[in-house]
Amino acid sequence: MTIWRGLLLAALAALCPSGAGAQTVHSPPITAGTDEPLVRPAAYRQVWSDEFDRPGLPDPAKWRYDTAYNKQGWFNEELQYYADARRENTRVEGGKLIIEARRERLSDRPDFGGQDYASGKLVTRGIADWKYGFIEVRAKLPCGRGLWPAIWMLASDGNAGWPAMGEIDIMEHVGWDQGRVHGTIHTKAYNHSIGTQKGSNTTVPDACTAFHDYQLDWTPERILIGIDGHAHMRFDNDGKGDPKTWPFASPQYLILNVAVGGWGGQKGIDPAALPARMEVDYVRVWQKP
Repeated sequence: MTIWRGLLLAALAALCPSGAGAQTVHSPPITAGTDEPLVRPAAYRQVWSDEFDRPGLPDPAKWRYDTAYNKQGWFNEELQYYADARRENTRVEGGKLIIEARRERLSDRPDFGGQDYASGKLVTRGIADWKYGFIEVRAKLPCGRGLWPAIWMLASDGNAGWPAMGEIDIMEHVGWDQGRVHGTIHTKAYNHSIGTQKGSNTTVPDACTAFHDYQLDWTPERILIGIDGHAHMRFDNDGKGDPKTWPFASPQYLILNVAVGGWGGQKGIDPAALPARMEVDYVRVWQKP
């Protein structure tokens, strides 16, 4: 879930300066598409998981809440406030993690930034970051114009800044394009702000009514992103040892969130779409012994 997606809007406006043209919205081109199996290696062992079998708030030993930009507002022209430890927005029930976006103003909170929407953003904590491995998140996505759920990763060491630090988007879904799921990587050399983004998308017609396995297979040689055992996106390490093209030799942590607005709101927000929830059955991580 690129943290500077708002730059894409500026680029579109520059290319299409007229009012009508600037409002035209397209999905990013497929620049790293593939069509191949995505299979967890048999020798890998499970090193981390959350099965969401304990009702209540998400396990604080495994997850923390990202609320850093509530006061000043989030990137990408997003419109949500991310609540900390609030069951209306993040909870475990019925063996599932629920991240729910709602139309409500939490004006009594000290970091309230004037948002009309509240949602949740969870980040793995503690030792829950990984360099290489197979990651699987089984989820059912929220649909509706204005929503932008994501399953993604960022470098644990953010000193290089974005996009140089490296980002892996395992799943993004924008509500105005229901059933199309995106996988993308971002590096200093490959990102949309300079027209070099590497990514792919594929259609999952029942993404909002059925659970699917959203998967990442990350090795020193390449990244595969796919769904239900099938890869639709591939990014190969060019072997040059240049972090501008391959910053993925360092650990990353996992993020789960449902944004309102931003890329998902480029065609407005449908009030009838809220409340809306992403349901997560489990998160599992395997690595080579």
